[in-house]
Amino acid sequence: MRSGEPRLRRLSELIRLPRRSPLYAELARALTAADSLHWLSSNLEPVPVRATSTTSQAGCYRMRKGDPIDLRVSRRHDRVALSFLHELGHLVDHQLAEEASDGTFASARHQAFADWRGATAALPSRLPPGTGRSRRRYFQSAREVWARSYAQTVLVRSNDLWLERQLGMLLEADDAFVWPAMELEPVAVEVERVLERLGLLRAGLVAAA
Repeated sequence: MRSGEPRLRRLSELIRLPRRSPLYAELARALTAADSLHWLSSNLEPVPVRATSTTSQAGCYRMRKGDPIDLRVSRRHDRVALSFLHELGHLVDHQLAEEASDGTFASARHQAFADWRGATAALPSRLPPGTGRSRRRYFQSAREVWARSYAQTVLVRSNDLWLERQLGMLLEADDAFVWPAMELEPVAVEVERVLERLGLLRAGLVAAA
């Protein structure tokens, strides 16, 4: 649902967390971290986050044409904050698309993402050898790489020691959804620059980016 004209808003105005869920505290920390990085220009009514118990996927961004339906995060996986930010990255990518109503995502072709696309081309694949072609194509698509790099950038820039420890554990476990810090850093800079070009980066971070 949408209301009024699009305007710059905090992400916490656009996302409705499940307050009674045991995941709430971790989701709230992750949302605060994203909020401290950037805004979003939108007229969306708050999009709900739903905690699930599925084992088949860690998270899911559901949409209908140009409008989000919800973000889903499974409590059965050990990367709750990362999964939530991954799905939030999909929402941001989708809402930034110039033709979001046809289900497209900005990361694949928007000019503001051009340097980010160049930086991600140098990233090694995190998929294990023998992964099927269709899975590899999906995992390495622009929208999936954006969601992963966005999520990890938010965690790296969070200044939240608890979230940083969660990321550290995933790095130590060689989780396929995160890159080693040195590989991620040039891409994280480009994530920030995408947001800066679009006028969404928080003002205090413009000089750093």
